[in-house]
Amino acid sequence: MNNLNLISNFAEFKELKNIDKATMIGVLEDVFRHALQKQYGTDENFDIIINDDKGDLEIWRNREVVADEEFTDEATQIALSEVLKIDDSYEVGDEYTDEIPFSAFGRRAVLSLRQNLASRILDLEKANLYEQYSSKVGELITGEIYQVWKRDVLILDEEENELVLPKSEQIPNDRYHKGDTIKVLVKSVEMINNQPRIIVSRTANQFLERLFEQEVPEIYDGLITIKKVARIPGERAKVAVESYDDRIDPVGACVGVKGARIYTIVKELSKENIDVISYTQNTKLLIQRALSPAEISTITIDEENKTAAVHLKQDQVSVAIGKGGLNIKLASQLTGYNIDVFRELESGEEDVALTEFADEIDGWIIEALHKIGCDTAKSVLDMDAEVLAKRADLEVDQAENIIAILRAEFEE
Repeated sequence: MNNLNLISNFAEFKELKNIDKATMIGVLEDVFRHALQKQYGTDENFDIIINDDKGDLEIWRNREVVADEEFTDEATQIALSEVLKIDDSYEVGDEYTDEIPFSAFGRRAVLSLRQNLASRILDLEKANLYEQYSSKVGELITGEIYQVWKRDVLILDEEENELVLPKSEQIPNDRYHKGDTIKVLVKSVEMINNQPRIIVSRTANQFLERLFEQEVPEIYDGLITIKKVARIPGERAKVAVESYDDRIDPVGACVGVKGARIYTIVKELSKENIDVISYTQNTKLLIQRALSPAEISTITIDEENKTAAVHLKQDQVSVAIGKGGLNIKLASQLTGYNIDVFRELESGEEDVALTEFADEIDGWIIEALHKIGCDTAKSVLDMDAEVLAKRADLEVDQAENIIAILRAEFEE
């Protein structure tokens, strides 16, 4: 068994496992020194020479020449009579160096050495992968879908490292097929049973931010900053942006000519609607922009409780709330204020605040009605029972009972 056969895959390890030369040489030397200690009881008088270009490895033993009667340790000494059989020029006190063939270790020891080397390389590969992806947390990467399970999706990166996209990090509207290319955000890396587990995401707000950086050069260059993001993955998102250059329109730059830039992002997010607004430190103006396209009449801010009362005309209430309450929910997330919408009474119109019915209608129901923009009796009576139940997340019979109570107020 020659030296080259034992480590014939050295170059392959170095190439496929992305292990640098110095580290690989260190591992090889450590493994062989461990074998020497086991075989000879010490490794101190051995030199290990590694030709990293070819993968060759040589082991040389250095022993002191001693008189025959002083010979006690075969590992560190060689008797004068023995060395003179090889070369008659040696004298007592000289150092004799000879190469140790792998056959000297024995077949079982060589097999153990192989296994030890493979195990060390595997551990090194895991550690390198962990370090590599720990530095990539928050970055956008592209991979190929390798396996689609009931809950998780397995993705391979360019180096065929395994990435896991859990169900909780998947956009609900996404459809995954083996072999498809997919963009993901590296969310976290953890070690489980000495095995790195790389979690990626498509639902994180940061994923949307990275897509904007990729598609909008002004954001990548730092001329435009993404100040805040509010998002319901697969449904709708609001992004507040700010420009540090007065000559650059931040919203226009993000949307692109004829919406080209924003379209690319929307397409990547399974047609998730994205509203881009210009950020401002003026709270009222920020709330007004966040509730766009609704036209707001007045806004009252409570800074202490972080709430905002928004008054709108009747035809703007549903616009502010949005389908399924998404618009007002995202506006609240984006601004950091709990926003309540109220319908303005038209001139001469008589109405009664819902709070006046607290004795007949449960408080949680009144609060639910407020959240959908119904703060007066007539704002509720403008809807039939089924619509009211759906929008306020009530049972139909509950909605019918509420309508009956409110209608009685005006029939008296």
